[in-house]
Amino acid sequence: MSAPKSSATAGAAEIDVRGLHKSFGDNEVLRGIDLEIRQGEVVCVIGPSGSGKSTLLRCVNLLEEPTKGQVFVGGTELTDPDVDIDAVRRRIGMVFQQFNLFPHLTVTENLTLPQRRVLGRNKATAARVAAENLERVGLAEKAEAYPSSLSGGQQQRVAIARALAMGPEVMLFDEPTSALDPELVGDVLAVMRRLAHEGMTMMVVTHEMTFAREVADRVVFMDGGVIVEDGTPDQVITDPRHTRTRHFLSRLLDPAMAEVEEETSDLVQGAPKPPVTKQERPPTPPGRGV
Repeated sequence: MSAPKSSATAGAAEIDVRGLHKSFGDNEVLRGIDLEIRQGEVVCVIGPSGSGKSTLLRCVNLLEEPTKGQVFVGGTELTDPDVDIDAVRRRIGMVFQQFNLFPHLTVTENLTLPQRRVLGRNKATAARVAAENLERVGLAEKAEAYPSSLSGGQQQRVAIARALAMGPEVMLFDEPTSALDPELVGDVLAVMRRLAHEGMTMMVVTHEMTFAREVADRVVFMDGGVIVEDGTPDQVITDPRHTRTRHFLSRLLDPAMAEVEEETSDLVQGAPKPPVTKQERPPTPPGRGV
């Protein structure tokens, strides 16, 4: 059961995507996306591989330049050719599937370097902010450790702390747990839950349906470069309206059913049938000997 935060419904639009298209050569990956995320809202974006989820996320902070359409963050149009894109990006934190930590720097140095280079903070201020955010993600004791000594989950929490140290108004997460062993996922999701309860505006591309149910204010299902369904977690995950959404969720939530569907699809496409066992061998036609 989702628990929408009152601030999410009352807040102003923090992310506003209008008529967004994105093509790579002849391949149109996004085909007219309209999406609004209000201040303090947590929106989880789900969908099959190749549906355009990550491309949409990367267009929100212009890591990918849209082919057509507009993107606004905090009321500023990022797609305006005259905008100071670096200034706007300072308000947007992004966490990727891979952690992208500098292996030759300590955890603290990984947090202080971008603060000093991008925000111009002095060494003492950057160190204080780094310590505060490591505490925030439960890794204060790892301040002087190197990334190679950390688990994947710990490295991802450091990456989240690094993004938070920049003081973002919006956090974008691109499948932050997909590269982690299953037993390491929980600590990362716990940090994200905490951010949501603190009122951080969050756009999360994920396959973690439990997280989406419990934390998201809205769930957006994408397929084929368009938004198929957009609603509360109960509406989209528990009682989806569209057949395509139901099909995706049945495969995601019931892997055994997905395997049966894949085997059936292979047979329909002419793949060799499995060998007939002795018990399954058809009866001998009348008039013939065995």
